[in-house]
Amino acid sequence: MRNAALRNVLGPHVTQKGSLVEADYFRFDFSHGQALTADEIARVEDEVNAIIRQNAEGLIKETSPEQAIAEGALALFGEKYGESVRVLRLGNALGGDALSADGKPYSVELCGGTHVRRTGDIAVFAILSESGVASGVRRIEAATGAAALAHLKAQAALAKAVAGNLRTPLSELPERVSQLQDERKKLERELAEAKKKLALAGDGAQAAPAGPEDVGGVALLARVLHGVPAWASCAGLSMKAKRASARA
Repeated sequence: MRNAALRNVLGPHVTQKGSLVEADYFRFDFSHGQALTADEIARVEDEVNAIIRQNAEGLIKETSPEQAIAEGALALFGEKYGESVRVLRLGNALGGDALSADGKPYSVELCGGTHVRRTGDIAVFAILSESGVASGVRRIEAATGAAALAHLKAQAALAKAVAGNLRTPLSELPERVSQLQDERKKLERELAEAKKKLALAGDGAQAAPAGPEDVGGVALLARVLHGVPAWASCAGLSMKAKRASARA
């Protein structure tokens, strides 16, 4: 189902490049040229979970590889097929009728592994991470069943803890975090400006230069400043030098 969901969301160019499947975890590598967006990840999760909720029976039949592919089955990366192959039809096409012998399934793949009897046996599906593993190849790691539920509960608990610390309703947490980020940037700018003004005003430890010094025909006003960002000190001294040069 993951392959079908990725192809539906990202496009038909998606093909499997490798995988690891365990009882409640899997890793899936596939062809795609860029990182998935948060919206694309959410759409893949939503689609797979929609098929899970159908609790549709998985249908398996034996046929030739040529006939299976002609019927729309996807051959999996790295698999070698003989004269007869195992074809898995899983789930109902979204928006379609119930799966039947001649109905349109959600996913049709050539695969020799074992599978759940019904999609509902998977319970729930959650993507844990998405990353690049090679040029043009992406990887998703996901959990199912109890492991997926534990992951979602942990994420919810973390969000609730942050909302509690900020004394903000959970529904308003993203907006509150964005506000705090803006406030921090503003304070950092104000602090840098205050340090610059303090340094340029003099602190009694070092007298401010009376005016710019001519160095090779260039007016230079130099002073040692402590605790001031480079961009702020350079900008401040540059402006002061221009003013002093203009007075001269």
